[in-house]
Amino acid sequence: MGSELKKAIDQISKDRGIDRDLLIDTLEEAVRSSVARKYGDAMDIEVNFNEEAGEIEVYQFKVVAEEVEDEISEITLEEAKEHDPNVQIDDEMGFKLKVEDLGRIAAQSAKQVIIQRMRDAEQEIIYDEFKNRMNEIVSGIIQRRDRTGWIINLGRTEAVLPKNEQIPRERYKRGDRVQAFIIDVQKESRGPQIVVSRSHPDYMTALFKREVPEVDDATVKIMGVARDPGLRAKVAVNSLDRDVDPVGACVGIRGSRIQNIVQELRGERIDIVVWSQDIAKYAQNALSPAVITRIAVDEDEKTLEVVVPDDQLTVAIGRKGQNVKLASRLLGWKIDVFTESRYGEMNAASKGMDQVASVAEIPVDNFISAGFETVSQVANASEEILMSISGMTPSKVSDIKSAIMLLGIGADEEETVEEAFQQENVTEAPADAEELVEESAGDETASAEEIAQNAEDEEE
Repeated sequence: MGSELKKAIDQISKDRGIDRDLLIDTLEEAVRSSVARKYGDAMDIEVNFNEEAGEIEVYQFKVVAEEVEDEISEITLEEAKEHDPNVQIDDEMGFKLKVEDLGRIAAQSAKQVIIQRMRDAEQEIIYDEFKNRMNEIVSGIIQRRDRTGWIINLGRTEAVLPKNEQIPRERYKRGDRVQAFIIDVQKESRGPQIVVSRSHPDYMTALFKREVPEVDDATVKIMGVARDPGLRAKVAVNSLDRDVDPVGACVGIRGSRIQNIVQELRGERIDIVVWSQDIAKYAQNALSPAVITRIAVDEDEKTLEVVVPDDQLTVAIGRKGQNVKLASRLLGWKIDVFTESRYGEMNAASKGMDQVASVAEIPVDNFISAGFETVSQVANASEEILMSISGMTPSKVSDIKSAIMLLGIGADEEETVEEAFQQENVTEAPADAEELVEESAGDETASAEEIAQNAEDEEE
């Protein structure tokens, strides 16, 4: 019997990865709990696992007394001498109890304690294991669905794939094998809660590390990821070795590496973007395949004004604003895209307002706050309305009217001055950008944000 117990301890320890000493401590505690349940807490006992005999030994201790007042904790001198002739009053004697004598209820209680302790120990081991596997890819089988999402069987435990971490329009069924990315491991009363994701940007990074050796050994570094899960993604890469092409390394021979990632993400289109410390160059790469002619950079507001040929607006913005939104998310900057014709009109109007404000020696913001955004609005306004502008005086009104006449701007039109546009403080696009193509005949242009927002509204 003792040999069987020892074998069982060794087998459980090996199969479940539970420390052997912890198992023995659990067994001793379970037996101790059973004795207390049968005889009460007053009994002085000691429980030990005998390695040589391979069994649990229970000893009850009693004090030798002249008169016994408590039979559980005391023994008479006469009875004690039957076990040890040399015993004296107040000596403590130990008596071995048979575990079999504990009874069925006590044995059942011991079994429950053992099972619970083993379960707790196993859950702690699983928690520690997966806590150390944060930001790793795991593979499992779809088991069932509940209100939070899909439950994935990982073998020793389960993981949950929440609805908001799934790839939109991706469908699962019981028995499907899926891969996902561990984003959180939490301790709960019922066991460790492992949360995985298939839409997280870091999942894309982990896939590149797995498929591209140069990314795994840090020769090529992933500088940023922006995803529209299931549809399109942009990945910025940078090579720390000038002899290694970061894009070529990620694509692989005949696209083998990138295709493995695309297949895992159910056809999600991936644009590999070369990272640059120059934000204008980085933006040009991120907005590819659109042709960029000019980029104005506002460092303080982290805003980019990107100018494209008239026929390139749709390409730059992308379907439902996808291209510019992903580029903006990748850079961490706000991006406004304008056509050449629209940008020329805006700069001409801005130049005219700057001139008018300079003549009046009043900040342009004062005009804008009063509702004047173009020179034609100022030209059409009466002297009484112009006086509502902060800092305005009758003499300044007269100076403004004279300046507008000198500029040659009538009451109903506002001319575009090409020279003013050319003198704007605009950063030219990087040298390798394609030359400006012919402007399209159409005059209808808009910023990227407007079109992207309209696309989102229509989709919703």
